[in-house]
Amino acid sequence: MKKVGILGGTFNPPHVGHLIAANEALHGLDLDEVRFMPNSLPPHKKLAGHVEDEHRLRMTELAIEGNDCFRVETVEIQRAGVSYTIDTMRELIKREPETSFYFIIGADMIEYLPKWRDIDELSRLVTFVGVKRPGYSTETPYPVLLIDTPEIHLSSTVLREKAASNKTLHYLMPETVIRYIKENGLYGA
Repeated sequence: MKKVGILGGTFNPPHVGHLIAANEALHGLDLDEVRFMPNSLPPHKKLAGHVEDEHRLRMTELAIEGNDCFRVETVEIQRAGVSYTIDTMRELIKREPETSFYFIIGADMIEYLPKWRDIDELSRLVTFVGVKRPGYSTETPYPVLLIDTPEIHLSSTVLREKAASNKTLHYLMPETVIRYIKENGLYGA
């Protein structure tokens, strides 16, 4: 059975924290691939600094270039509207019944699991993989497989603020993404 990790998020913009978490899950769990899945409208986040789907999708593609085990999953962007993980996973499982899915989440989302739509069913459909983040607890009543990763205190919010202030983004995200942000004037860059 194929083992696929799913790393969902706004990727607004994608950064090294996302790449490290995906890479550690890939190798730590012996996954066949990890798919980065930009969502259209997250149900749990306000859309401050939100850029269009096509920009976030392109930045995600640029961020994962060169890693043959990383792919982009576009199911939520194609569906548009609010992205509930349960709907997405039902669709992916229907499309790929011979695949085991590992849904990779940061500690901020581990804390939030009790509020996810149809979480009991979802926790039966996927294996949740938790990535520790400084300042967040990994305590939850739901089964989460924790993996060891370097803990980096980095967020897309901080990167958007840096871009808007014309501060350096070097080493915080791939250079291809930084160039794309500047060329397209995203986040006030």
